[in-house]
Amino acid sequence: MNAVEIEEAISKLAEQPFDAEEFPFAFLEAFGNKETTLKRLRKGESNKSDLGGVLQTNNIHIAVAGPGEVMNTLAALRASPATARAKAKFVLATDGDTLEAEDLASGETVACAYADFPDHFGFFLPLAGITTVKQLRDSSFDIRATSRLNRLYVELLKDNPEWGTAERRPDMNHFMARLIFSFFAEDTDIFGGTRRFTTTVEQMSAKDSSNTHEVIGTLFRAMNMKDAERKAANIPRWADQFPYVNGGLFSGSMDVPRFSRIARSYLLHIGNLDWTKINPDIFGSMIQAVAEDEERGALGMHYTSVPNILKVLNPLFLDDLRARLDEAGDNPRILLNLRKRMSRIRVFDPACGSGNFLVIAYKQMREIEATINTRRGEPDRRSEIPLTNFRGIELRNFPAEIARLALIIAEYQCDLLYRGQKEALRDFLPLDAENWITCGNALRLDWLSICPPVGTGVKHHADDLFHTLLDQPQIDFENEGGETYICGNPPYVGDKYQTREQKDDLKALAAKDVRAVDYIAGWFWKASDYIRNGGRFAFVSTNSICQGVQVPLIWPKIIAAGQAIFFGHKDFLWGNNAARNAQVTCIIVGVATSDTKPKCIFDGGERKEVENINFYLAPGKNIIVERANGPISNVAIMFGGNIPRDQGNLLLSPDEARDLTASYPVAAEFIKPILGSNEFINGLERYCLWITDAQAPLAYSIPPIKARLDRIREYRLHGSERGRAGLDTPYKFERTIFGNDHTIIIPRVSSERRAYLPCGLVSADVRLSDQAQALYDAPLWNLALIASRLHLVWIAAVCGKLETRYRYSNTLGWNTFPLPITGLTEKNKTDLTRCAEDILLAREAHFPATIADLYDPDKMPADLRQVHERNDEVLERIYIGRRFRNDTERLEKLFELYSKMAASPGAAKKRKAEARA
Repeated sequence: MNAVEIEEAISKLAEQPFDAEEFPFAFLEAFGNKETTLKRLRKGESNKSDLGGVLQTNNIHIAVAGPGEVMNTLAALRASPATARAKAKFVLATDGDTLEAEDLASGETVACAYADFPDHFGFFLPLAGITTVKQLRDSSFDIRATSRLNRLYVELLKDNPEWGTAERRPDMNHFMARLIFSFFAEDTDIFGGTRRFTTTVEQMSAKDSSNTHEVIGTLFRAMNMKDAERKAANIPRWADQFPYVNGGLFSGSMDVPRFSRIARSYLLHIGNLDWTKINPDIFGSMIQAVAEDEERGALGMHYTSVPNILKVLNPLFLDDLRARLDEAGDNPRILLNLRKRMSRIRVFDPACGSGNFLVIAYKQMREIEATINTRRGEPDRRSEIPLTNFRGIELRNFPAEIARLALIIAEYQCDLLYRGQKEALRDFLPLDAENWITCGNALRLDWLSICPPVGTGVKHHADDLFHTLLDQPQIDFENEGGETYICGNPPYVGDKYQTREQKDDLKALAAKDVRAVDYIAGWFWKASDYIRNGGRFAFVSTNSICQGVQVPLIWPKIIAAGQAIFFGHKDFLWGNNAARNAQVTCIIVGVATSDTKPKCIFDGGERKEVENINFYLAPGKNIIVERANGPISNVAIMFGGNIPRDQGNLLLSPDEARDLTASYPVAAEFIKPILGSNEFINGLERYCLWITDAQAPLAYSIPPIKARLDRIREYRLHGSERGRAGLDTPYKFERTIFGNDHTIIIPRVSSERRAYLPCGLVSADVRLSDQAQALYDAPLWNLALIASRLHLVWIAAVCGKLETRYRYSNTLGWNTFPLPITGLTEKNKTDLTRCAEDILLAREAHFPATIADLYDPDKMPADLRQVHERNDEVLERIYIGRRFRNDTERLEKLFELYSKMAASPGAAKKRKAEARA
């Protein structure tokens, strides 16, 4: 269940008559517990309570109290030995009149009337496996409002299916935006009285809902007319009490979908919520999902946390504003200059969605401005920061509307907070008709016409977002002496998942092949071109753009513009930590002119100033690691595993291998064990048919093998993407290579949770699949290199990842791995060989534990960890005479060595030639 579904279930429970016996089970059901789980609790099979309540292990201890005994009952639950034994996270007590609960880990408590406990449902979300952040817990209103709006939206489309068509969907979304504004306005005195909109609809529309649409349409018409126009338009007295709003929000078509009784009831319930609690930081993203059919299943999860947004905005420009504020102290002249500077700052999000970045930037700047006004003795002064300085581009119509609405709400709330209700109301209506959010394809639009750079006078005539047919006055964007900061969270679409239109978008921006380029590169290129005229930009991105093959595809264009990274946040999870929320491992990259100082790398909670940040978000020169055909260091040649190209016909399960040899004992000579990433890491058995040219006649004489080989030939003849390659040797893998003595195996994909890359030594009889890399008959000290922390951080930086997992590449990772310029002495190699042997022996001591078992970061055996530490110490002393302090220092040294070694690639060519000889 998602947060919205839980809120709906909890609200229904609170509305029902209190049933003391049933409440604990109904409460648990509302948080997603299955009927089988509840049955076991009812029977007492899994109920561990020692107080006559319901105790679910690792979850919650609930008890129904006698009248007035809630506090005492909660204390008893807290002190219960059973609560401790069952490791309960929460305790809850209620008597049907009041309810109290406590989070035993944090000590946070809830105490409220029983009927009001749905207002606190966010407190209990961990019961449903949703690990909340504070913002989600504090946003119960936003989730409840989203839940009810979603129900209304679905109900209206049920009775007005034509409004769900592509042609009418913008009208439906525009209608919802008007409703949201009306609910907010009636609870904040903008309409001159609490619940005026909801009460009017309730009183003036028939209970059978037959004229509900007409009443709402009349109210919308009134809000689109100035007082002088209303008499001629026959606006009834009950609608005439509403103020003129316009600003494009109530212009254009006044069509309203027809309401059923249920839809009318939903509307009134929504109006009864306290809309003063709306949080535009999060609400925009949530309500956006109401209009997105494919996203509605995850309602309540669609927002970006404020701390994450501030990771972009603070180093981009807010930190500097706050520093200037601190320096100004109480000096009125310096404060005045800072306020003037802020009034000319523009924040531009060219992938703005529902406006999260713009809203947060606006609110943060208003907070700084309010401090300035207070210090200057002007606390009630009207803000000089115009909403039109917060510009955005959004591809979809509805999020664009919501972005503007969220900014309008944010402006009113800031005025209310910093200037008081009287001043806030006086300046709020009518809404400004100027448009600052543009709906369109950001990679095709001219950003200079939407948000001109410093000192450029451009008059841009944009469509009105609240109604595209409205004639809108031009806006003078000239802003001499101002600053522009570009920010946002553009879409991540890998090259394999891009539509033809998205590929064309990238082609229009790059005069080169873009087949392997991530879609987000388009925003980096457009922003880079934009800031040639001044400004900075910072985007959230998947970490792929600073790894692997993306680096040489994306960054040379930015280097050529004389720009560099001036801050970067290393890998972190971007999302709200809620169940079912698609979290992505992200980075943040800020770009400005090359001479911008300081340059800072953020890693977790640490901030480090460095001379330069390269395109792998590491300290060092702006080098790009290119694929290498052979190692740049004096190490063994690494090959990819064997490619079957067989549709599975050369591969055998253990049972298939046993059955084949049982029926045809001679077939045993064709069967070899085979390992890929999964088999090696998890200790799985798998076999393959390995047939030489000399063995082929005998193999064909065995019917089951012949049938397999015939299928392979047919596939290679008609179905293979490689055409007829290998047609005459269907009994062979496409690539056939193996060791004579031993093989060092390196999985191609492995978990990022491990402190070391999994690698190992297998006998020459074992074959490797193309899901592994191999060093055949290589000296054992090579394994010590691969098993080191030093090598892991290099792979993590330059090879790229599959999702969050390490994706090993011989050409990008091994061939580019730099050893010290002087190379390794024989003693170095002897010491490293001993380290590799110790690692293998330590593993053997824990047989039959798998690599997955041994390298689980929470369960790694102490002796294995110790020999790895010893290996790291031996290797790192070879590099710098001591252990590296951290991974940042490791990367810094590796990039320094790589830049020197890559400058003379002759050695790599020589090593490749030796391998071919």
